[in-house]
Amino acid sequence: MIRLRTREGMKVAKAKGRLRGKQPKLNPRQEAHLVSLFETGDHSTAELADLFGVGRSTVYRAQQRHRAANRA
Repeated sequence: MIRLRTREGMKVAKAKGRLRGKQPKLNPRQEAHLVSLFETGDHSTAELADLFGVGRSTVYRAQQRHRAANRA
């Protein structure tokens, strides 16, 4: 019964356009700024992570998304 109600609620949320899962730490503008700072070569990954208040893995993911967007 609980599973049924949960799935029903998830379908309603999806229909309303609500995102499921954790919200991104950085908005697209912040992510673009982070990538541009990294590409200048003045900052390391750890420095950028500290500057933006995110983990190093988030910095790496932002770089991957940027590369993927430029390839497409």
